Amino acid sequence: MAPRGDAPATDSASRTLVLGIDGGRRIVQCGPNSAAVIGRAPQELIGRPAADLVADEAKAELETLLEALAAGQERTAVLAVPRGDGGPSPDAVVTAQPMLGGETGTGPAGLLYVRVPLPPSERYQDPALMRRALMDDQLTRFGASLDLDQSARGLVDVVVPHYCNAASVLVLESLVAADEVHSESGAAVLRRIAVTSDDGNPAWGATFPVGEVLVFPEGTPYRQVMETAQPVHLPHIDADAAGDIGAKWRRRPAGDLLSGVSMVLLPMIARDTLLGFIACTRIPGFRKFDAYDVEIGMEFAARAAIVIDNARQFSRERSTALALQRSLLPLRLSAPSSVEVRHRYLPGSKLVEVGGDWYESIALPGARVALIVGDVAGHGVRAAVTMGRLRTALHTLANLELPPADALHVMHELMIELGEQEPHFATCVYAVYDATTGTIEIASAGHLPPLLASPSGDNEYLTVPPAPPLGVAGGAAIESREFTVEDGSLFVIYTDGLVENRGRDIDDGLARLKGIFGPGAADRPMEDLAKATLAGVYADQHRDDIAVLIARLRRIPEDRFVSWTLPADPAAVRRARGLVRTRLAEWGLDELDYTTELLASEFITNALRYAPGPIELRLLFERTLVCEVLDRSAALPRLRRAEDDDENGRGLLVVSQLAHRWGTRRTAAGKVVWCEQIVPGIDPDPVDLDSSWPGESHHRE
Repeated sequence: MAPRGDAPATDSASRTLVLGIDGGRRIVQCGPNSAAVIGRAPQELIGRPAADLVADEAKAELETLLEALAAGQERTAVLAVPRGDGGPSPDAVVTAQPMLGGETGTGPAGLLYVRVPLPPSERYQDPALMRRALMDDQLTRFGASLDLDQSARGLVDVVVPHYCNAASVLVLESLVAADEVHSESGAAVLRRIAVTSDDGNPAWGATFPVGEVLVFPEGTPYRQVMETAQPVHLPHIDADAAGDIGAKWRRRPAGDLLSGVSMVLLPMIARDTLLGFIACTRIPGFRKFDAYDVEIGMEFAARAAIVIDNARQFSRERSTALALQRSLLPLRLSAPSSVEVRHRYLPGSKLVEVGGDWYESIALPGARVALIVGDVAGHGVRAAVTMGRLRTALHTLANLELPPADALHVMHELMIELGEQEPHFATCVYAVYDATTGTIEIASAGHLPPLLASPSGDNEYLTVPPAPPLGVAGGAAIESREFTVEDGSLFVIYTDGLVENRGRDIDDGLARLKGIFGPGAADRPMEDLAKATLAGVYADQHRDDIAVLIARLRRIPEDRFVSWTLPADPAAVRRARGLVRTRLAEWGLDELDYTTELLASEFITNALRYAPGPIELRLLFERTLVCEVLDRSAALPRLRRAEDDDENGRGLLVVSQLAHRWGTRRTAAGKVVWCEQIVPGIDPDPVDLDSSWPGESHHRE
């Protein structure tokens, strides 16, 4: 004869009694552990009706189980089973299971499995069960995460309830901060990263809060475990010893909680370095820790230390990579006051959180702005380092005010040089928008086309002369193209990760992006557009890096800039002063009158000396006051220090002393020399608080 099916599973927190039941529903067989399970000896049970096992209110439900047993079916119910020794009557899980061959009358017709919970005092009696609960698959479960906090929480959830009633995990503060961990003395700074208990007492979490940073005082067992790197075993902490710990720690509730408990502190050591310890406590009423329990706990702590160390190394590497990425991306974006810019950046995946995509918005003199997006091939730290080199170089070229095509050509030569050591290539789109003329000049090196959406609802991908990616030898030269932009248009540049992935063709991605910036898009808030651009990409764990730059292009008001054409005549200097004085009075900038007249005089005098033809003088009042002089000479002036007996050469020195900034740039017809002054009461570099976004902390913190 054999049971039909497997016996019900048991666990470390219960005891099981097996009873044989005949066709008359009487007990004909009884396990030898009946006294321990239900407080009755086997001879008291054999021959009695099975209904005598349970309380009166549970007899009807037991009859249902026995009827199912007679029909050859297995059933389970939770029934009240009184103890014969007068002890408490816990609810028992009773399973009725028929027997093969039982119907012949040669044996019991079925079995009753009566499973009752262990009394609290016997919970940790079996070391084998305790070891199995700690070591079997629990380490795999809580070690599956590479996050330090999640690993610690999983660790205490295993220790409690299988090893103790309350536990906490403390690690070195340097470990949490992702710094290099060194062997430290007992005075090391620790942080508590996980706490749990199963006795229903909220005082454990309140007295030992998660996240606290502390140094344990001398004379406490916590200090001892850090000084010796050996387990500290306290079989019983009486009230005096607990009060002494609380007094030295200046934490009286700790003394109250530890009174009467049994405690063991398990050091976590990985690669010969003490990382912290696990504090395990059994409250009164449970078996006290013994030497064998300490041995089991140390085996568990050794494995847990490996998990914690792996999480620490991953956290450190991740923090290093993210710090590199954040340091290479722009700290802030700048643009003329009439241009509104928003950006988004997402790494390729959770495991590859650095890459070669970047974005840039750089305000240029004369109400212009450079808008740039680039993509270095590949992922990881190597691509991020190359991106940092390119971004720094391109930022310098933008401040030198090279035209977009010329700047990308210099970048191409730089990539060729870098490729001699290790092959690299990158794509980039570089645009310069002039908010005074409403034109934008664009050059591209192997990049996807920019999207321009007008306020009327029309949008199109702009056609830019094609060129190979930066660093790829051969192919066409890099050329730029100029477009006239309708006031209030949206200009979008992006990397290929936004429009292409494994499950979507690039044409579908381009159509989706075009649909986002369709009719009505020009009137929507920039934040809404930025969110819509990345909608649906967060769930794709195999995406490429994504960088997006969105700019709403508006011209500055016509009453904020003015230009005059002056003849190549010395009298033009006097006339220029009068024009400057009049315009500044209209703008309410009389306090800048004298300085601006002097700066304009120096520029015009220099142009009369070295450039042929007429001269153009322009003033622009935005966040700063900009004075520009345009002439037809391609030669750029340079600052030099004149000797005492020189009659000239001091003009640009005067300009550099009086102006906030000054510079030059070439144009198709000659050059522009400009200077910038700070306007009293106006911040020249305001912080746009509205430009922050929820995901920005990923590469800003």
